[in-house]
Amino acid sequence: MSAPLNRFKTALAAGQPLVGCWAGFADAYATEILGTAGFDWLILDGEHAPNTLQTLSAQIGILQASSSEAIVRVPVAEDWIIKQVLDAGAQTLLAPMVDTAADAERIVRAMRYPPEGVRGSGAALGRASGFGAVPDYIATANDQMCLVVQIESVAALDNLDAICAVDGVDAAFIGPSDLANDMGYRGDANHPEVRAAMQDALARIRAAGKAPGILGIDAQTTRTYRDWGAQMLGVGIDVLLFANAARALARNWQA
Repeated sequence: MSAPLNRFKTALAAGQPLVGCWAGFADAYATEILGTAGFDWLILDGEHAPNTLQTLSAQIGILQASSSEAIVRVPVAEDWIIKQVLDAGAQTLLAPMVDTAADAERIVRAMRYPPEGVRGSGAALGRASGFGAVPDYIATANDQMCLVVQIESVAALDNLDAICAVDGVDAAFIGPSDLANDMGYRGDANHPEVRAAMQDALARIRAAGKAPGILGIDAQTTRTYRDWGAQMLGVGIDVLLFANAARALARNWQA
């Protein structure tokens, strides 16, 4: 038996448009519900949501019965947390704040067993190997690893071509809010200079043969990102979907 086929990685490589949503409740029950919606992918957010290794592991497990790929955004792209979420069964990672090709190369190596990388060999303890039931997991896991790097700074834009040239980077995902902040337009991802930079970056990512991605939080902006060529398109955040629906319901009945 081999490591499970990463359908998300295969679909990215085939150029298929993939629509997804952020999962920020840090709760397996909420993520299980989100997994029934039909999204191609869900981001389990370990950077800004109140997730722990245990809550991430529970959500990875619950999504194995879903058609949605569980993508873990680690809080920091360091070896210690990468090995833990991979052993918990994640095959696709979203790495925040990747500013250089060297950053990307280090993360690629952290996701792979030697000699291609430095991932520690302890998967028999985790879901990744079926708790030891997949005898060829270590021999086959490297090929199923998928890395999405986040482009969130001026430095990352300056180094974008080199980052995209790194073997093992499958997609590059623009972070509009952090990018706007770093460009000096704090809280204004719709500033014309920020929008121009994002549109150019999406085109450069695609030209480099990698999948361009981005998150929109309103329909008009998200349609614009799609028209700019985003292949990995984030269309919502579960926390905001819930909050906005609850507020609208309250306003409706209070009126």
